[in-house]
Amino acid sequence: MNPFASLRPAHYLWFALLAAGSFLLAYLALRPQPPAEPLAEFKHWQAPLLQPLAEGRLSLAQLVDAAPGELWLQPRLEGPRLLHRAELAENGRTWAVEAELSLTTEQRQSLQQATAAQVADGEVPLGAGLRDELGPQTIAQLLIKPVATPVVEATLLPTFGPPRLRLQLAEGDALVYPEQGLTVHLLDGQVQLLHWVPRAALKQ
Repeated sequence: MNPFASLRPAHYLWFALLAAGSFLLAYLALRPQPPAEPLAEFKHWQAPLLQPLAEGRLSLAQLVDAAPGELWLQPRLEGPRLLHRAELAENGRTWAVEAELSLTTEQRQSLQQATAAQVADGEVPLGAGLRDELGPQTIAQLLIKPVATPVVEATLLPTFGPPRLRLQLAEGDALVYPEQGLTVHLLDGQVQLLHWVPRAALKQ
């Protein structure tokens, strides 16, 4: 008995459509995907912020010009830290910015003595006058985090090029760009944090 005898022309048409759909899905899955768009804001920030920081010469005043914000005093056992916090918005994305000022041991001790009462209850904001006074102070590290809008790993290659190292962390991965002083922290394929330091510090 012919097992296909009961099939009608409509059945053959259905099988043909099913096969064509399967081939189309396979083609769409295998065809090359268009490259991800670079994060254009980092090209814009390269000259005023990122290159000077990589060279160890970015000052607080330069950072404030690009990203106005507040100066915060943060208590630590080894001595207080001074942090500049701000937000940068460009190309439809918002980034939270936190920069730590470079301080000598003597400066930390002096700051700790001068502000011992202020920091008893934790972090405190400092006035614009002190921020302007500390304008020539250089930046030790710069942290930039995406706010609200997810940033995927695929955008990093066209933005920063291939990383020198990829390290597995307890949670996620880290991509290291020593020449740029940059380490990118990833979790589940999404950017959590971009961490810049002077390249001399990253090469140690």
